[in-house]
Amino acid sequence: MSQADSIKLTALSSKGGCGCKIGPADLMQVIRTLPKPVPNPNLLVGLDTSDDAGVYKLTDDLALVQTVDFFTPIVDDPYSFGQIAAANALSDIYAMGGKPLTVLNIVAFPISTLDKSILADILRGAADKVSEAGATLVGGHSIDDKEPKFGLAVTGLVHPDKVRTNASARPGDKLILTKPIGVGILTTSIKKDQLSPEETARLTAVMSTLNKTAADVMDSYDVHACTDVTGFGLLGHASEMAKGSGFGLIIRKDDVPVLPRVRELAEQGFVPGGTRNNFAHLEGSVVFPDSLDQIGRYILCDAVTSGGLLISIGADESRQLLDDLLAAGVEAAEIGEVTDEHPGIITVI
Repeated sequence: MSQADSIKLTALSSKGGCGCKIGPADLMQVIRTLPKPVPNPNLLVGLDTSDDAGVYKLTDDLALVQTVDFFTPIVDDPYSFGQIAAANALSDIYAMGGKPLTVLNIVAFPISTLDKSILADILRGAADKVSEAGATLVGGHSIDDKEPKFGLAVTGLVHPDKVRTNASARPGDKLILTKPIGVGILTTSIKKDQLSPEETARLTAVMSTLNKTAADVMDSYDVHACTDVTGFGLLGHASEMAKGSGFGLIIRKDDVPVLPRVRELAEQGFVPGGTRNNFAHLEGSVVFPDSLDQIGRYILCDAVTSGGLLISIGADESRQLLDDLLAAGVEAAEIGEVTDEHPGIITVI
């Protein structure tokens, strides 16, 4: 058996996937120290609202969407890791209403201690997902590092009038989520050999699925706000939407789709540090019902890798959008609404 067949990639790092993110509280402390950027009328979306990507207007009809995302292994199979990392990075472009155009690989790899075929499989997985997205690989950068990391810098295009941000939800909107949550708890369980091959395959399929189909369906609708759910969890990214929009959100806990066995494994202690950090950071920003136990609260804050889109759309169009998403094979669900009560606060019911 070769090293490529026996290596357990998730054992090579203390954290995996988007759970590697610096916590939101620590990150905000750093960002506050930075000088304010010089105003630029062509910068349509920048740092102000913690959005998924930056948007820079080139002409009245064309704007660039730019993002970067990379992380340590989230699964053990190198090819699947590459696919998931690519899908996760591309997701930011879809969340902004854009179409991915070009990508750059970002590679950190212990080239002298791990079989080179492992890196080749990671890159092949990413390349296949980039091709599926209709984007073009134009280069990248690599370093020799004892802990593997991989991701993409992605540039996309969008019409300036069709930019979707996380800061324009409106009272009365319905909230639609396009993938189930619980990824962080399940990937932590992978590291502890708690998932069967079939369960791992199901989880991998969710994470490696592009948000392209959901974005294509969404493009035909007057979506008011959108974000993708990743490392800060469902409630973390929903909180950014609430604060950026200046309205409250109601999340119906029983309507949120959750992957199988998430509660069971969370009760056994497989709750990642990133999820616990997300929960702590949201103190004062989320009102939970007394009936929801700590495990249930952690699940709603679980650090997701390559999650779905959280879409805010008028009630008059929400049912049809949901039906179209389901008809296209997207695992979508309506999970709440936007309210003008309690601005910036999420109420879980």
